[in-house]
Order: sequence, then structure tokens, then C-alpha cells
Amino acid sequence: MTIGYIISGFAVGFLVGLTGVGGGSLMTPLLIMVFGIHPTTAVGTDLLFASATKIVGSAVHGKQRTVKWPIVGRLLLGSLPGAVVTIAVLHHIGIHGHLANQVISQVLAVLLLISAALLVAKPWLLRKANELESERHLTLGPTTSLLATIIVGLVLGVVVTICSVGAGALGTIALLLLYPRLPVAEIVGSDIAHAVPLTLLAGLGHWWLGSVNPEILIPLLIGSVPGIALGSFGVQIAPEPVLRGCLGVILVVSGLKLLNG
Repeated sequence: MTIGYIISGFAVGFLVGLTGVGGGSLMTPLLIMVFGIHPTTAVGTDLLFASATKIVGSAVHGKQRTVKWPIVGRLLLGSLPGAVVTIAVLHHIGIHGHLANQVISQVLAVLLLISAALLVAKPWLLRKANELESERHLTLGPTTSLLATIIVGLVLGVVVTICSVGAGALGTIALLLLYPRLPVAEIVGSDIAHAVPLTLLAGLGHWWLGSVNPEILIPLLIGSVPGIALGSFGVQIAPEPVLRGCLGVILVVSGLKLLNG
């Protein structure tokens, strides 16, 4: 079984390095549907897996100065309290109970379907962001931008803590629309930097709730490091539209299977 986790970590890491798609949307359903891991344990373990893997990405973006720290701070003003409140709610309803299991599975399924739609619509959304950039009158004012970013962070804090999915797909698209004048590299860098403390706090919260399995986490990390490195080397030669389509199909199938129980 340990070998299976290492291989899974490598495969997910490779796809993340190749496509930039968040590991949560791939790893969590994989743990649930292939390995039969309880949804709450899959989510908690994946959150710490995500925080560890995204530290490297965040460091790279920080070194390249493609992180907008003021935006990261605004997101954290909403996401960290959202994560804390969500952990408290999960503790109240019983993290290993039927209700928590049902909520996590259903939210995960919906987020997978949304992520698939955003993945397929990515080229159109990028064009839309460029259009907004050229239309100055559509740019949000400082106060509105601040409040909107905090609200986006709050939503991300809740959904990521519940199902470990959303920091990448939802966060990137929201920032593209809120800050259309920023280069895409700074959008991605800021989103990754925000995901590190969010997934770490949410993961530690799940650890406190008893929904993290270190025996799964460690081999996943062992496999993911060479996977991400190899995927990053292949990103220049990969047929990106084909990969987006294939990953979209995988996410849709996973989401529908979870919805149908």
C-alpha cells in the first residue's frame, strides 16, 4: 500500500507540475475512490500534503518577485478566520460522523465540477481579464477591492477547509477578475503564497480533529517531489489544450461519482 501512495504522489505531482492544476482536486478524490480512505481523513491529509508541496512553489515565486504580498494579506484576513470557524463547526457536528462525511463529499463533488468548468473555460477567462484591463472604468476602487478580496478569502477559507479543493482553481480566477491589470505570473504567485498558510492552518485543524493520517502523508510527499520536478520540465512540450480537456473529464467523472455516492 505504501508503494501505491508513493506512485499516487508522483502521478499527482507530475500533473501539478505539468498543468498547474491544484493537487487537491486530484489527490482528495483519488484517496477516497481508489484507496477507500474516509473523506474526512482524505481531506485532512491532503491539506498538509498541499501546504508542504506549495511551500516550494511559493519560495520560487517569492524569489522571482511574482508575489503581491498586500493581496496575500487581504486574502488571509478572510481565509484564516474562515478556516478556524469551519474547523470549529466540523468539531461541533463530529468530524467522523455521517453528517460531516456527507457535507464533505457533497461540497467536494460540487467543487470538482466547478474546477472542471473553470479549467475548460480558462482561455476565455484570460481573454476576459485582458478586456477588463483595457477598460479602466471597470477597475474596482481601493475600498471595494479590499472588501471583495477579503470576502473571496473568507469563501476560500471555508471551502478549502471542508474539502481541500478551491485554493487554486477558484482563487486564481477570482484574482484575475479582481485585479485584471496584474500579470498572470503575479496572480498565480500570490494565489500559491496565500494557499500555504491557509492549507497549513486548515491541515493542523484537521490534525487536531484526528483526521490526518501520517502513514499516508509521508509516502505521498516522497512521491510528489520528483513528480513535480519532472512535470515542470515537461511543461514546455506538453499539448496544453489536450491536457486541460483530459483533466476536465477526470474532474467531472470524479465529481459525478461522489455526487451519486
